[in-house]
Amino acid sequence: MARQGLVTTVSSRAGTAVVVGWVGSARERAAGARGLLDDSGRQGAAPPVPVGDYAAVLVYRDRILLTRDEQARIPLFFRESGGRVSAVSTSARCLGSVTELEPRYFCRYLTGNMAQPHSDLTPFAGVHRVLGGEVVELSLTGQMRRRTLRRARRATGPPEPTADGSGLDEAAQELRLALETAVGRRMGTMTACHVSGGTDSTSVALLAAGLLAAERGGAGDLVLLAGRFSRGELAAERPYLDVAMEAIRRHTPAARTVLVDADDVADFDDFQHHAGDADEPSAHAFRAPFWARLHAAAAELGCDTLLTGCGADPVVDANPYHLHRLARTGALRQMTEQARAWAAGSERGLRDIVRAYVVQPAFPLASERIAALRGGGTVLGGLGSFSRPRWLRSGFARAHGYREAGIAESRFVFGRKPEQALYDAANYVAAPDPLSWQRARRDGFFLSHPFLDPEVVATMSRLPAAATFRPGRPKAVLREAMADLLPAPILGRAVKVPFNDLYARGLRTHGDELIALCRSARHPLIAEMFDVEMLCRAVREAQLGLGDSYSWDRVNSSLALVAWLERLDRRSGVPGAEVPVTAGS
Repeated sequence: MARQGLVTTVSSRAGTAVVVGWVGSARERAAGARGLLDDSGRQGAAPPVPVGDYAAVLVYRDRILLTRDEQARIPLFFRESGGRVSAVSTSARCLGSVTELEPRYFCRYLTGNMAQPHSDLTPFAGVHRVLGGEVVELSLTGQMRRRTLRRARRATGPPEPTADGSGLDEAAQELRLALETAVGRRMGTMTACHVSGGTDSTSVALLAAGLLAAERGGAGDLVLLAGRFSRGELAAERPYLDVAMEAIRRHTPAARTVLVDADDVADFDDFQHHAGDADEPSAHAFRAPFWARLHAAAAELGCDTLLTGCGADPVVDANPYHLHRLARTGALRQMTEQARAWAAGSERGLRDIVRAYVVQPAFPLASERIAALRGGGTVLGGLGSFSRPRWLRSGFARAHGYREAGIAESRFVFGRKPEQALYDAANYVAAPDPLSWQRARRDGFFLSHPFLDPEVVATMSRLPAAATFRPGRPKAVLREAMADLLPAPILGRAVKVPFNDLYARGLRTHGDELIALCRSARHPLIAEMFDVEMLCRAVREAQLGLGDSYSWDRVNSSLALVAWLERLDRRSGVPGAEVPVTAGS
């Protein structure tokens, strides 16, 4: 067995496995890699996809397998021509040519933040993505044999109904057990936990602290990592952060607290570097300065994994698309009654609830067109998740399949069963971040999300609405599950301060730079793709606070693409990241 940074290499009679990441348990990487090698090498029925954050190349006597975990945390690409795969890498840029780009990819990317990781397309012609849960089988000379998608076992069918008010205790016990298991399998020898003072990150850190405290020998180290603000809106989070840190340290007094001063951080700081050096365009590049500050602190301490609370909002809260299931099964009276309860609990109108969770999933593109007509004369008015931004040229969109990409993206986000698609979409919002992976290669630790663990998702997906929904009490099951650990101020809080202040400050500070970047861009694809002046107008409107989170996401994605294309020929991938596929390899 050989370990080098994030890579584990093992051999057995069956063959050789090169695994980036971990299978089964972050602490037992060698055993997990060996188990993946042996299980995948058995002929006959395909084994279920094991839990983990990994991408793997498995070389047997008669074939080569390329595979990833279903959550698709770690990327894997291959270069193919004429049915033969010539190289494999965790870097698409390392395999591709900057002069041979794939325009269809950019249309898919611009439809929304979830487009990249569940599409075979990459920015480079001839370079393909191994999808989450997929197994790509090659001959020993690299000839493509087959591509097979495997899915982990999940709860199927609608949840069993229960009487109103019952089931919360049992649901909380199930979630607590699943979440403890998810945290435990992700802990390394030095584990960092991002702590923000919210319910989600504090729950993860408390469970990690409890697991370490229960160990008798060989206990790992725990680092509590937080960004600290002393001014602006986010300064209101300080009291909650202090309470969270105190509660966690009661379990593990030896835990090291690292508070990173972030008052001088704003979104879009050093944007051309963060967006331009990523392996693929990253819609979240604008937020990279804050996370890079925290990641640098974790790397300096030698952490080998960093746990976050990402994914909790959609996964452990009540599932509003349950209303869509009631509507499509004809239970309209029950749907109306529950929609009224949702409206009262979330302080929204009944019409808004029905439109968002019943109508829009059924007719996503039509709903966006209607919203665009009502949006008025601004560039950002009525711009939703799938409709074409006005700065994307219609000719480019028609030529390279933007409408088809929007349809494919809406089908992924809502699916035939929106209540289940919510969990799939949540996974891709939080996890496949090219910037986080780029830092992981350099810093040597994994970013991991226990709330997106398959067992946690399966637990929540099979719970009945009566057990999960409490009007005015978001994440009721999680709060009940963690009631004995969470300090009272955090257990009872329903609203967390968003990062809007960082975004507004970033646009005020860097808006002129972003506009100058667009106007000075020289890559020929930018002018072919975008009406640059229209994009600059959208930046100005966002500076003034016009639009909403959906339209700002579209601006952020487009700006990241401009920066990425502009720096494309200045960086040629990661040295040593490409692995050739040859006979006997």
